[in-house]
Amino acid sequence: MRTLLERDDVDPNMADIQDGRTPLSWAAENGYEVVVKMLLERDDVDPNIADTEYGQTPLSWAAENGHEEVVRILLKRSDVNPNIAGAGYGRTPLWWAASGGHEEVVGMLLEWSDVNPNIADTQYGLTPLSLVAGGGHEDAVGILLERSDVDPNIADTEYGRTPLSWAAENGDEEVVRMLLGRSDVNPNLADTEYGRTPLSWAAEDGHEGVVRMLLRRNDVDPSIADTKHGQTPLSWAAGNGHEGVVRMLLGRNDVDPNITDTESARPPLSWAAERGHKEVVRILLERSDVDPNRADTKYGRTPLLWAAEGGHKEVVRILLERSDVDPNRADAEYGRTSLSWAAEGGHEELVRVLLKRSDVDPNITDTEYGRTPLSWAAERGHHEVVRILLERSDVDPNIADTEHGRTPLSWAAEGCREAVVRILLERSDVDPDIADTKYGRTPLSWAAGGGGEWVAEELLERNGVNPNIADPEHGRVSHPWATWNVRQRIITLLRERVGFVPRSAESLPSTELFPPESSGLPVPPSKKRRRF
Repeated sequence: MRTLLERDDVDPNMADIQDGRTPLSWAAENGYEVVVKMLLERDDVDPNIADTEYGQTPLSWAAENGHEEVVRILLKRSDVNPNIAGAGYGRTPLWWAASGGHEEVVGMLLEWSDVNPNIADTQYGLTPLSLVAGGGHEDAVGILLERSDVDPNIADTEYGRTPLSWAAENGDEEVVRMLLGRSDVNPNLADTEYGRTPLSWAAEDGHEGVVRMLLRRNDVDPSIADTKHGQTPLSWAAGNGHEGVVRMLLGRNDVDPNITDTESARPPLSWAAERGHKEVVRILLERSDVDPNRADTKYGRTPLLWAAEGGHKEVVRILLERSDVDPNRADAEYGRTSLSWAAEGGHEELVRVLLKRSDVDPNITDTEYGRTPLSWAAERGHHEVVRILLERSDVDPNIADTEHGRTPLSWAAEGCREAVVRILLERSDVDPDIADTKYGRTPLSWAAGGGGEWVAEELLERNGVNPNIADPEHGRVSHPWATWNVRQRIITLLRERVGFVPRSAESLPSTELFPPESSGLPVPPSKKRRRF
């Protein structure tokens, strides 16, 4: 190397064809201090030549890789420009050093008074302070903040977030403390993507230390809602179950616990209840000004309704301790009560909790389908819930829905819910012959058509069940429905039944296993017509 450099005909600035990089560029990137010194001994070496691929100078390469001694050697040259930004992304040596968290290199570069510490890259608009704050490089943050010309409020161009915003989201208490130590830091600056403040980010992630520091500032507004969802820091903390943060926020006199988001008008209590955060719910209900019955505007559900649908029995229990909570209030979307949601979901213990309230009406039907809690539980096959509901003497087991006119027994029979059918038939007041209003089919007809042989057997064992009731739509009794679906055991049961008449009131010949195409009923293509 030395021998080559002693030759006058050797050009030390000649760049390679592929990357456009000089010998000094390669040596600086790899931290070859001796080689860098030898090259700089040549008066004709230009230390500011940037490569053609990334537009980085030798100083930029050395700074990016944290080669402190090479940076020191280069900075001794008065003709080295420390502010040259790369042509590709507009990144300065200081930017590269900050991105890698190279504190010593950052310190050396900032010793130069003509180094601009606020130059952001052109790709993301991130300043060196944003980089080190977001990366948790505390020493580098301290070095940068010692410069009075460092602007701590510059937001990046991609998300519009300040260094404080990044540090708060990451829960970096030391970096947040240093940033808040600057009197010119604005703690309420919201990002441009979601409109969220540093307090909002910290509250969502449960960073109690950061939240505590921010709330100590009198100029921090704890009620600023984001612009995307309209949620306050309290809303975010409550929804994610951060009890400590919720307590701290409620300790501020200027925090309104009932502020709703702008997307669906849900208060913090609603979010906590839906997600089953029982301690947060308890903390919120300690406040006398919290309204436990406030419903959102999108679905019209109260906190109790959200908790019931999710099966959160402890949350429901806590809410019902409040005398002003209405357990019969239905949502606006389907008109369903808390008991209806709990019954459909099969939440046995939750149903018990709700039924302990004497003011809970177990027969309220929803407005969408006109179905009772018992109807939903029966269809879903939740036999224990059915049993619990029937323990209430005021439950009417024969209430039919308004859409199809079907009783709980009808739904259970069609779905072959044997355990549910058995429990229902234990009640003497259950009428097994009630036909639905849409198709006119009895529970036995549905069981026969669906292949529920054990259900059919349960029904046929019930005195008073009439197997000869024909539906008005097709005039078919239970037997043709069973043969249509090739349910041999059901056919046998029906034929063994005393009083069963193996005929149909329909227009179809009772001797046909499958109806003709003129009947309007589908004929399985894989089956041949047979006589019985």
